[in-house]
Amino acid sequence: MGHILLLCSLTVWSYMTAWFILALFRKDNSLADVAWGLGFILLAGLTLVRQNEYAARQILVSCLVLLWGIRLSLHIFSRILKRGEDPRYAAWRAKWGRSFVPRSYLQIFLLQGVFLLVTSLPVVLVNSSPQKGLGAPDLAAALVWLAGFVFETAADRQLVLFKKDPANRGKIMTSGLWRYTRHPNYFGEAVMWWGIFGLALSTRNGWMTAASPLLITFLLRFVSGVPLLEKKYLGNAEFEEHARRTNALVPGFPKR
Repeated sequence: MGHILLLCSLTVWSYMTAWFILALFRKDNSLADVAWGLGFILLAGLTLVRQNEYAARQILVSCLVLLWGIRLSLHIFSRILKRGEDPRYAAWRAKWGRSFVPRSYLQIFLLQGVFLLVTSLPVVLVNSSPQKGLGAPDLAAALVWLAGFVFETAADRQLVLFKKDPANRGKIMTSGLWRYTRHPNYFGEAVMWWGIFGLALSTRNGWMTAASPLLITFLLRFVSGVPLLEKKYLGNAEFEEHARRTNALVPGFPKR
């Protein structure tokens, strides 16, 4: 397994470096978010072809990653075309000044590459190991993944439609799935990776890939997801009221 991880590490390093160069050329570090979903597709395809076994579990996991990665990357890319660089990256561009280039490479692209590699561990393990037939636990895990995918897709669609309405300009999204959690799209993504981890549990040493869903859940809730996105709403009375009544990640009925 060590040489497979080394191959994947070198692949991710080359892949993220190429996206960094493209981002410099286009002056838009939001491309790192487009690279995120496509990077998982790259590793899934690489490990699947390398193993050359094409067992049912390997095909299933790879197809789930393909579906998720394409949808997410297209969604983010369409957002970039409409509004340009994400405000969070634009703020760093102004804040970092002369150190912008090396810090962008290290703190955005390479760091994201590390997260990508760790999160993809269940996919890499499944595609690089001998597999048995699918069973009831695999069906349950696939349903967990499907629930997360539907949740994330629906949340993204609801937000797009909300922002399209000029009457909602400057307002906070508090309807639909966004009524029950401030970040239903992040919740859906975390659930999907718990589903992928469930599929890996049927593989020898699959439990060791628990670092994947734990990492992505931690990042979304405490690092690059909820906290980073909500910084721009500090002092916004409408958002603070919504935050007081609504869970940050896991859905729940609004508090009185």
